[in-house]
Amino acid sequence: MRRPHLFVDISAHGFGHLAQVAPVLEELSRQLPALRLTIRSGLPTARLQARVAGEFTHLQASSDFGYVMHDAVRVDLAATAAAYRRQHAHWQALVDADANLFRSLQPDLVLSDVAYLPLAGAARAGVPAVAMCSLNWAELFAHFFASEDWAAAIHRQMLDAYNGAECFLRATPGMAMADLPRLRPVGPIAALGRDCRQALRAQLGCRRDERLVLIAFGGVNKQLPIERWPAISGVRWLIPEAWQVEGPGLTAFEPLALSITDLLRSVDAALGKPGYGTFAEAACNGTPLLYLRRENWPEQDFLIDWLHRHGRCREIGDADLLAGRLQPALEGLWRQVAPPTPRPSGAADAAAALLPWLTRVGAI
Repeated sequence: MRRPHLFVDISAHGFGHLAQVAPVLEELSRQLPALRLTIRSGLPTARLQARVAGEFTHLQASSDFGYVMHDAVRVDLAATAAAYRRQHAHWQALVDADANLFRSLQPDLVLSDVAYLPLAGAARAGVPAVAMCSLNWAELFAHFFASEDWAAAIHRQMLDAYNGAECFLRATPGMAMADLPRLRPVGPIAALGRDCRQALRAQLGCRRDERLVLIAFGGVNKQLPIERWPAISGVRWLIPEAWQVEGPGLTAFEPLALSITDLLRSVDAALGKPGYGTFAEAACNGTPLLYLRRENWPEQDFLIDWLHRHGRCREIGDADLLAGRLQPALEGLWRQVAPPTPRPSGAADAAAALLPWLTRVGAI
């Protein structure tokens, strides 16, 4: 009998979309061991393999670009506007191409986090599709471009694609999404890491009083002048290898050969930006978080409000971050009382919503 086939489209706008999808795919594969996965994403195959257990076919392509970024916290609005206008100038041809792809692959279901093009292509091909995310590009597009005279037609095509899906699984915490009537909320989605604290500290030769702080901005680069920061006694920074910075109290984290979730679970604090993967995984793994607000990013208020209720966190300013004036913020963070750790129930919620399309007669 034919194996159930799920086509998954994962945005490469940072790593948060993959962080949302991977636990759902793990839960689906646990319940459906014969599940066949095809993943389309602009992320490298190795990055997908680090998060998605089991076999899958990777189509190396991006069906969305999200937003063009100056860096991890600043959007390039002019470049983003130009990119949307280029894409939608050929909208119908792009939808036809995706429809033809789905007719060829014949998946039982398309899952998108959170590109709208595959939703439109699936609808044209007569294939059921579901969207899932804490945000959607239509709501962000309206936030940034609603006043532009060219934007209305593009926004309508985006909304039509999202609303043509069977439902939109909104991860907690998430944006309001008032324009999407087929909304179906699910719980927090987060991978739980292994507590490797003792082994990690032994590997690094940490002193008894030394604390580890992971710097991770979610897949969009933000190089910090960490080589000019004043030393903070008792703090070691775990930094991206791509920064190519060496010095006392600095260690690149990739050569440590631990997954990002294991690292997050095992450090004393993390530093990053408001993004779903970072915030949900910090809270669910009980890791204190310093965060730098993003510039004019409407999703972040939902994330920040939720993390202040469910985790230990503290905001830092850009000037303090650039100057490395972080000792007071870290000390204040470590003085906070830890609230009850939230349960990442969203993967099971989402899997339950998707299973009916993957367990119909003839697909198992």
